[in-house]
Amino acid sequence: MMMMLRRNLFVLVFSLFACQQVVAVNPLIPAPPKISAASYLLIDAHSGEVLVEHNPDQPLPPASLTKMMTSYIATHELDKGNIKLEDQVRVSIKAWKTPGSRMFIREDTFVSLEDLLRGIIIQSGNDASVAIAEYIAGSEDAFAGLMNQHATRLGMKNSHFINATGLPGKDHYMSASDLAILARSIIVDHPDYYPIYAEKSFTYNKIRQPNRNKLLSRDNSVDGLKTGHTEAAGYCLVASAERDGMRLIAVVMSTSSEEARATETQKLLTYGFRFYETHKLYKANQQLNEARVWGGESDVLDLGVLKDLYITIPRGQHSALSASLDIDKHILAPVQQTSPFGMVSVKLNDQVIAQEPLVALQSVDQAGFFKRLWDQVVLFFLSLIS
Repeated sequence: MMMMLRRNLFVLVFSLFACQQVVAVNPLIPAPPKISAASYLLIDAHSGEVLVEHNPDQPLPPASLTKMMTSYIATHELDKGNIKLEDQVRVSIKAWKTPGSRMFIREDTFVSLEDLLRGIIIQSGNDASVAIAEYIAGSEDAFAGLMNQHATRLGMKNSHFINATGLPGKDHYMSASDLAILARSIIVDHPDYYPIYAEKSFTYNKIRQPNRNKLLSRDNSVDGLKTGHTEAAGYCLVASAERDGMRLIAVVMSTSSEEARATETQKLLTYGFRFYETHKLYKANQQLNEARVWGGESDVLDLGVLKDLYITIPRGQHSALSASLDIDKHILAPVQQTSPFGMVSVKLNDQVIAQEPLVALQSVDQAGFFKRLWDQVVLFFLSLIS
């Protein structure tokens, strides 16, 4: 029976790929473009595959890219119900006096949280960043502690925050890899607010300011995220674009000018979309096969993956994909939902490019005494035969 299940699974996996028995042709992919930046990175947002990188883990001054974490925390608190877009936030003297780019809010006035969020994302307002930080955490210092906690939770290993704005500080830094993690989290964790990053301008107090991300006007596939600039950081940009269901995230840090950060980022995006493609192989909680359960109230267990499984491969290599499932030989009840009982492996030619645990899609309780005893006897004789 187990051999039959494995055989059926093998057929199922290949039917999902829609593969043909053809000889794979090695793709013609040029070397990545030369990028004039101290650090840069290009990843696929769905699969997490790194397509281009240079010094991706180097901690650097992030300037206003810091505000991505400020806005991420705000949307996180919104989704938790701790704050609301219509909340009226009082502007403190500190927020009003914060130097640098501004939303032009005034001391001792009340501004809606929704306007402040746009002031951060679109206008890169330092004053808006401090106002939201104080509203959420009581003070900017306390908010910086919250930023560091979220960075740890998200797996950002080369970042540390001392403020909500990105104004220069000795212990304030981020890496390109961490910025890609944060960008991906903004897009995936709080999608209802992500469209704000694509807005090309915002007017507050009769002052209209454009979004500093030039790619929003140059490339219709670009829909975010954030620019940054200080003398110490140079000109930085984190951008994301989506074409035909494939989403890329590009990070460039410490370029020479506003034009350079847009041009260098466009090079990365063009390269990624032209020479790679992304495929969604399996949906989360999709049944991939059934496995035999011994000693359980049910004899059958559905197996699948907990999250959508994406792969990013060179264009034209879909026919070179193969997959296999390795299922535990004996699965004994009780079984808890989401417990792992094997692995699905995806290969491109002979190289493993993705692996994901196979998990139980439902729980199976232990059967009564006589059913367990019978299954033990059957297992004993099967072990003798095998």
